[in-house]
Amino acid sequence: MSVDIFTPAELAENDAYHLPGYVLLAVTTILSPIISWVLARYVTPPVYRWCERIIGSRASLSPAFERVWKGPGMGTALLFSFIFFQLLEVLNLPTSFYFGFIREHQYGMSNQSFGRYALDWLKSDLITVASVGALTLGLYGLARRMRHWWWILGIVAGLAMLSSTLIDPIRNSVYVDQEPLADGELRTRIIETMRKANIDFNNIVVEKTSGKSVRVQAYFAGEGPTRTIVLNDVIIDKMTIDEVVNAIGHEAGHVHESRGLRRAGAFFSLIAFLGGIEWLFRISARRKWLGITERADIRTLPMILLMFELATTVAEPIGAFVSRQGELAADRFSLNLIKQPEVFESMMVKAARINKMDPAPPRWRVWLDLDHPPVTERIEAVRAWAKENGE
Repeated sequence: MSVDIFTPAELAENDAYHLPGYVLLAVTTILSPIISWVLARYVTPPVYRWCERIIGSRASLSPAFERVWKGPGMGTALLFSFIFFQLLEVLNLPTSFYFGFIREHQYGMSNQSFGRYALDWLKSDLITVASVGALTLGLYGLARRMRHWWWILGIVAGLAMLSSTLIDPIRNSVYVDQEPLADGELRTRIIETMRKANIDFNNIVVEKTSGKSVRVQAYFAGEGPTRTIVLNDVIIDKMTIDEVVNAIGHEAGHVHESRGLRRAGAFFSLIAFLGGIEWLFRISARRKWLGITERADIRTLPMILLMFELATTVAEPIGAFVSRQGELAADRFSLNLIKQPEVFESMMVKAARINKMDPAPPRWRVWLDLDHPPVTERIEAVRAWAKENGE
């Protein structure tokens, strides 16, 4: 099947493009928990002592913060958490810069200037800083004040998970410029298709991503009153109107997915993980790990990261499998809605070639965390649908 999509030269280039990423994935899957353990065991104590010297072991930012924190030490906790996450950024920077900037330019996948790349990295880092403050104040502050904090935080976070997609259109605009899709045949066809699919939406926008990347993209952002259909300018330039409409038909399939079981699983997984953090708080204080003598000590932060990586390693293959089934179901939805299997297949072939998808990734890669089926499998399913439906 791969010969239907790529020439031998393209297959060879694809192999060269993807192989280092597969090696990195295999190495990081093994080494990341080890690195987290080293950070917790050998880096945390000296960094924490340094933070205490800078802030003062008994210093408080203000009486109000001391009440929130249930005692002094909040300044030390904030500084430690900030330094810890900045250290992670530094450790990840070489590989993220190589794979996200250098290698993308080597294979013609990126148009992004170094300045624009650096600006996006800075935006992401600033968001991390804000998140670190929220984590320290929220999780640790609440845990220091309440014994059964994880139920409260879990319910609040669960509700936030349900509503967070409402602000996706705003969040996405932080990184890329957007403008409404102009009136014309494409907009009319999309509106007609969404009416047929019984999907309400707020707007259709075009993201100006061609200055960064050559990849094609289409997706839905937001929920309910904020639901927005998003196309990037590359897909409009590289694909026909029929192909773009079929891509939107696939995304419409995700809107009609039954998400109750998935969301329930995510909620109970979150509760279980937060309960695991409370267990870590108690056992670390009881056994005086890293000099900890009380619950919810900020020095447990690297251990929480280790717990998260181990939990992700176990859960990600399950989530990836569910996601792949959802992608195949969305393909079928688009085929049943628009009934253009040849156009749908041509859209997928173009996307595979432009986005340099691996038509036959290693099975371990698929099993581990691939959230989309290999393109060859999806095309086989399209052809099977066409045969069954006489198209």
